[in-house]
Amino acid sequence: MNAGVDVSVLPHRPPFLFVDDVVEVQERRIVTRLHVDPESDFFRGHYPHHPIMPGVLICEACFQSGAILLAHRLGGYDPSKGVPVLTRIRDARFKRPVRPGESLDITVELDDELDGAYEMTARATVADRPVVRVTFVCMIAHDAEDDA
Repeated sequence: MNAGVDVSVLPHRPPFLFVDDVVEVQERRIVTRLHVDPESDFFRGHYPHHPIMPGVLICEACFQSGAILLAHRLGGYDPSKGVPVLTRIRDARFKRPVRPGESLDITVELDDELDGAYEMTARATVADRPVVRVTFVCMIAHDAEDDA
């Protein structure tokens, strides 16, 4: 898992890293992939007799892909300058479950940027079949803001 991702561009680390490969990155768009490991712990309880990847983790893979895009736009990830944080999730629409062993392909596009807020739309698929579409906003949080 995560063999193709330079983890220095994200604050996340295993076991909470949900991007394996960066397939393509452009100024306003990124394509990533997650190979859904059948041995992932969450499958033991979600659900043992019909395992599917929790929707919140599918969305997290989308958000982490967006964070990689943001790091690319900002010239890399520097923890001393803050961490990317989610500030809004809007209009998540799930179309099909993700099962153990499947590959989740994620495309994130930067829709808008205003005063340090980045609105993005993610679309995830398995074998070209839609899984989820979600719009979200993230910002870079700085230590001084944590106390507010």
